Amino acid sequence: MLAANRRMGLLGDGRVAKRSASEIRINEAWCKRCGICVAFCPRDVLAEGEGGIPRVVDLRACTFCVLCVLRCPDFAVEVVEDKEVASRDVTAATHAG
Repeated sequence: MLAANRRMGLLGDGRVAKRSASEIRINEAWCKRCGICVAFCPRDVLAEGEGGIPRVVDLRACTFCVLCVLRCPDFAVEVVEDKEVASRDVTAATHAG
């Protein structure tokens, strides 16, 4: 059960581990500039940039919900998890349970 909780981001005391992004990559060759990733971002991390290519305007606001990745019809968005935050959360989950 503890391993399943870790995969879901739950700490041993019921809290949810914080996940964050270290980088959001836009593959400009694949992007068709539809704006779906910008529209679905609940924290306004992305904005329409020059030529309609999405750009990151506030990476710290990213909650790693990956709606931008899931909604992109061209698979042009990649969110890279901040490994430093993730490793602290796994350590906390291990010690909490």
